[in-house]
Amino acid sequence: MSVTTDLTHSEPESRASPLRRLPEPRAVLTLLKPITWFPPMWAYACGVVSAGVSLSGNWVLLVLGVILAGPIVCGMSQAANDWCDRHVDAINEPDRPIPSGRIPGRWGLWIALAMSVFAAMVGLALGPWGFGATLVAIAAAWAYSVEPIRMKRSGWWGPGLVGLSYESLPWFTGAAVLTAGAPSWPVVIVALLYGIGAHGIMTLNDFKALEGDRQMGVNSLPVTLGPERAAKLACIVMVVPQIVVIGLLVYWNVPFYALAIGVSLALQLAAMRVMLRDPKAKAPWYNGTGVMLYVLGMMVTAVAIRGLT
Repeated sequence: MSVTTDLTHSEPESRASPLRRLPEPRAVLTLLKPITWFPPMWAYACGVVSAGVSLSGNWVLLVLGVILAGPIVCGMSQAANDWCDRHVDAINEPDRPIPSGRIPGRWGLWIALAMSVFAAMVGLALGPWGFGATLVAIAAAWAYSVEPIRMKRSGWWGPGLVGLSYESLPWFTGAAVLTAGAPSWPVVIVALLYGIGAHGIMTLNDFKALEGDRQMGVNSLPVTLGPERAAKLACIVMVVPQIVVIGLLVYWNVPFYALAIGVSLALQLAAMRVMLRDPKAKAPWYNGTGVMLYVLGMMVTAVAIRGLT
């Protein structure tokens, strides 16, 4: 499927009124998926904390960056993904805004494009590092979803791109914006590690679209490996980077923070044992328990590496 075909293909048949011309306001909010905004917002805040720069006089950079990372850039990425996924959603989730007709015609595309431009404009206010990172995030969002690139088709590259975009990039950006320069190596390393670990989180998130992905040729790991093997691999991918973080914190002489991450990881392992009994059914449960422990560990690490060079 070419880019042109994907962007102009007629919409799935809608169960909504054929007279609708404008999107429902509530449907637009649903399209932007506010529940997904938290990870990049949190990661940006972790970057700000890890920079070790006083927030006095820098609150605008913190607030603007958090808004940019969450509602604007992440919201844009969700709109782009829903537009490019409208045929898959017609199978998996026909009540979603675009396949249901609550966002008619090409409004989903126009919303995603307009938000891409708006994101770039807001990114300018964060200086050259913030602007550059925003452009990278916009490019990654479209590369994930749009044909012919559509990295989402790969269970390896797709989750990896999302993990780095949701965790590593905003973490790096938060630190870079506050320091007005390249972050220290400890910041870069832990941001990258937590982004790699997020690959496992994204794999678990793919379980909810298993049937539609299989029918539409999206080779997610749950599709290609099966739920059990994919879940085990996701757990390994989440655990290993955290073990490396623990080792680094000990090496950097902040052992109490390393112990805190170790306790968090032990609790995650207990939750993983429950999830692995029935991965398809328990993956959503784990996303509300184990993942929360994972992201709390991110902030503990951010506090631990403040001032390290």
